[in-house]
Amino acid sequence: MSPRRGSLFGLDAGVKAGVIAAMRARPGRSAEPAPHRLDDEGRTSSRPDLRDHPLYRELLVQKLAADRLDIANPFFRVHERAAGHRTTIAGRDYVNFASYNYLDLVEHPAVVGAARTAIDTFGTSASASRPVGGERPVHAALEAAIARLHGTEAAVAFVSGHGTNVSVLGKLFGPRDLIVHDALAHNSIQVGAQLSGAARRAFAHNDPASCEAVLRSYRGRAERAIIVVEGLYSMDGDTPDLAAFVALARRFDAFLMVDEAHSVGTVGATGRGVAEHAGVAPAEVDIWMGTLSKSFAGCGGYVAGSSVLVDMLKFAAPGFLYSVGMPPPVAAASTAAIEILEAEPERPRRLQANGRAFVDSAKAHDLDVGRSEGFNVVPVIVKSSVLAARLSNWLFERGVNVQPILYPAVEEKAARLRFFVTCAHTPAELERAAALTAEGLRLLRR
Repeated sequence: MSPRRGSLFGLDAGVKAGVIAAMRARPGRSAEPAPHRLDDEGRTSSRPDLRDHPLYRELLVQKLAADRLDIANPFFRVHERAAGHRTTIAGRDYVNFASYNYLDLVEHPAVVGAARTAIDTFGTSASASRPVGGERPVHAALEAAIARLHGTEAAVAFVSGHGTNVSVLGKLFGPRDLIVHDALAHNSIQVGAQLSGAARRAFAHNDPASCEAVLRSYRGRAERAIIVVEGLYSMDGDTPDLAAFVALARRFDAFLMVDEAHSVGTVGATGRGVAEHAGVAPAEVDIWMGTLSKSFAGCGGYVAGSSVLVDMLKFAAPGFLYSVGMPPPVAAASTAAIEILEAEPERPRRLQANGRAFVDSAKAHDLDVGRSEGFNVVPVIVKSSVLAARLSNWLFERGVNVQPILYPAVEEKAARLRFFVTCAHTPAELERAAALTAEGLRLLRR
């Protein structure tokens, strides 16, 4: 039975009433937290309880709702080997669409061998921040490879992809500045903008005209301005009109930053990202950001750009200055992965062919893939969080591992399954996944 339209999380009134009753029935807890009572000296007579924290209460509502609807938790499943286009969970083999291993390099002998050599030489950790603990040759090699890949003067690697955006935007911009970003920008971009204290304005997704309207209204009030877009949007699988955003940046005396987390290695004729795809010279973008955890078989983030930008970040960005250096085996593994991409451009070409094939198959089965352009990210939009969770579990029972994206990560009407396509998926795996998804959706909507 399908959930009623317009109901929160796709829950009808009866289920919501049951969840509220279950919360009220919790031993020792009430549905609403009790007010703190102070004595004459302003002290409380009890200890705060994290079970009364709004975040925990929100998680509890979701758990109770899932229990009442008999929906198994689709998250945090334990993988028993490296997760690529196939994986093993609880002893069973699955076709896997929940992995960032886009270029199938996590187990590549050259990547694994580079990591082992780095462990033998440098151990498992940098053991301190790089300014304090000193450099390792693997760090310089990684940053040189990143700069070469993006066609920039220099690059700097951070230990966290999320922390890269937070640290860069939070440090380079301040209360007298303006940050203009896509309405569907990643959480790390939004958090970094908030941290900066700059005026923050969103424009309609992938809409240069909307971005221009924002700049016309607010640019004159700001000392510095920056436009932030993504090379490929991680929820929708679409790319920006990069040339249009470059033109806007120049017209309004603004910097331009592109987050290539999901586009480097996957977009462009040789996988060099959205600049190659759009025919834009890399120097037209002021800040290239990317991650090593997707195409490059590692972990962490990076910024590529001018030597001036990189020098500033190395000496001032909190996420670099106050964080331990990237572990040597991770740096070595990602360097090897970049070198394989450069030597084997057929990997991104295979991925792109697979992405187009999956989109075509999904559309043939009347599935809604939204704005996906057929690269590595393909959503199947079902418009209900409950339905998305049930469909994910239904597919899991049939050997397909794909994760649901639920409210509040997306709007309830945009709840979906998100398929990550790799260069290693076979045509048969892609067709079967699309056909099963369509079958499951028909059955569960009855």
